[in-house]
Amino acid sequence: MEEVDVEPTVTNIPEIRHGKHMGFAWGPGDILVYETHFKPSGYTLSGPGGSFIHKVRKDEDINSPILRKLFNESHHIFVGLQTINDDLPSKSKRPQFISISRNYRSVIRACMEELQQVAVSTRDTEKGTQYGNQVSILLAIELIWNLCEVLFIDAAPAGSLLLHLLDWVRLHKADVDEKAKDVLQSDSPAEHHNYWDVVVSYVLQGRLEEARQMLVKQATLQPASRNMYKLMDSLLSKMPFYNPGGTQTLTEFDVKWRNWHEEVDRYLKDNTFASNRHLELICKILVGDEDTLLEQKELLSTWYHFLVTRLLYSHPTVKPTDLHYYAQSCLTMFLDSRSVQEPLDSILLAAFEFDIYLVIKDCSIVLNNWWFVAHLTDLLDHCKLLQSHNLNFGSNMREFLLLEYASGLFTHHSLWQCAVDYFDHCPELGRACLELQIERVPLDTERKALKVLRICEERQMSEQVRSICKIMAMRALRNNRLGSALSWSIRAKDAAFATLISERFLQDYCAKGTFSDLDLIDNLGPAMLLSDRLTFLGKYREFHKLYGEKRFKEAAKLLLSLMTAKIAPQSFWMTLLTDALPLLEQKEVIFSADQTYELMYCLEELTSSLDTAASGGERPMQEEDVEQTKVELLRLSLARNLAMAIIKEGTVET
Repeated sequence: MEEVDVEPTVTNIPEIRHGKHMGFAWGPGDILVYETHFKPSGYTLSGPGGSFIHKVRKDEDINSPILRKLFNESHHIFVGLQTINDDLPSKSKRPQFISISRNYRSVIRACMEELQQVAVSTRDTEKGTQYGNQVSILLAIELIWNLCEVLFIDAAPAGSLLLHLLDWVRLHKADVDEKAKDVLQSDSPAEHHNYWDVVVSYVLQGRLEEARQMLVKQATLQPASRNMYKLMDSLLSKMPFYNPGGTQTLTEFDVKWRNWHEEVDRYLKDNTFASNRHLELICKILVGDEDTLLEQKELLSTWYHFLVTRLLYSHPTVKPTDLHYYAQSCLTMFLDSRSVQEPLDSILLAAFEFDIYLVIKDCSIVLNNWWFVAHLTDLLDHCKLLQSHNLNFGSNMREFLLLEYASGLFTHHSLWQCAVDYFDHCPELGRACLELQIERVPLDTERKALKVLRICEERQMSEQVRSICKIMAMRALRNNRLGSALSWSIRAKDAAFATLISERFLQDYCAKGTFSDLDLIDNLGPAMLLSDRLTFLGKYREFHKLYGEKRFKEAAKLLLSLMTAKIAPQSFWMTLLTDALPLLEQKEVIFSADQTYELMYCLEELTSSLDTAASGGERPMQEEDVEQTKVELLRLSLARNLAMAIIKEGTVET
């Protein structure tokens, strides 16, 4: 079972019939269900003992290597979107928003194509099914996103709207191109069994130029019907399409289109194509005959394709506000009484009704993760289309969905880094959520800990910085890596822990006679002021450096100051006095008379405390003998050094 980073909340729900309780543990990537055998008073529990844990739902997407590319790539697009200046007018930003929307869609399509390739090549049936399901979901996501781009972001007006919807249908109904490829590569395309399906499909999608090219192949095989094919070619070539960038107004286009439509209708009523059922079928489609269109359900395949084809040949200047009437009627006409309306149908219908919130709500319910609704809502919010909708619990819809999505990313071992940026761009609750989530990131390695630490330091999250440093310091200390432990405790500014580790350094020195991690101790700098013991450690190491460089007078002065200023713990005084012995034995007088008196005073103070400890029986006899020997040697050296110092100084104090 996958490890859950967070300690989930447990809710017990009693089931009286079986005398059991059902517990739910809500983790970030899974919902775990387990049985508990709670026995109410006076109730006898029957049935087998033992509890079972069931994983009800698992977010597979976040663990898919291909879909991780979707999450990573979309993260970069999201961050780029946040940099767009809010002060600019919405109209001037629209091209940027459209470009960003297309970038999102291109990432979706790239992942979808890669999943299709993997699904085809894999030999694992279960994996193949999983990849196939993910492809279906991404297809639906891109279909919805593209429609939202046309209706909400681009907000195309009448005339242009139909052109965008045609592109939308063509992009998502690409099987005709595969059929056309097979037909054209055959020995006799006009006699291929899919020939007329391809021609009719081209007409249904408004791809009249390609339909004309296909019809030419049929006309060459039927010289007797050449005039009929020529007339159809003329009708197809004359069909007007609105040009948004042209000089023609929408009204002028409408008049021109009606004239063309009346001409086609006249030929149909005159039975001009009656002798050729295929051409007559095309003619009926051109006049927008609904019964004929509905007969082509197999080629249309979806009600929204039927909708766009119907608008193309009946209402090419449809206004955005009228779309929902046609959408609802096409859905009703296309689906028979036995068909069940799918969730995708409801979402697309809500989009055609310009109900943005219903689109987002239904997608949140139907889709298996928050990626789509979070990014789409964010983009729509930047387009100023969600300004009036706030939730009742302290966050607007955009922020709520981004927080949910980012929280899911935090359960992944690498995607959590992307999630940080999503939290950063949630002004109300983002920081609070980030503080909670960042503490749950498992600090598996020092490298990962440094990444987390950098994120916290950049955002001045001092509490989290201290927590991470303490965890890593304690881990290093357990592994006896004193240098790393000290480094982490200094970063945490934890004086107590720094003192503890400094004590360990000093104990190691007493045991081994050398310091470990000299580079760290030598470069403590101002950090040594964090605690008295750390200051002593740094200064004591400095004494050794001075001694090693034969700067004896400076070393002696520093050694004495460590004791007289009470920086050194008294337990370490014997070590310091022992370190003073080589200086006392030098031919040259290092310690002055005053300094020697101070050393004597320290020795006597230390001796007094040792005697107290000995009388209390706190120290072994052998250890007392060693200490006593050291004291005698020190007294002898100090007396000799005092005599030499007095002679050198030429004065005697009385």
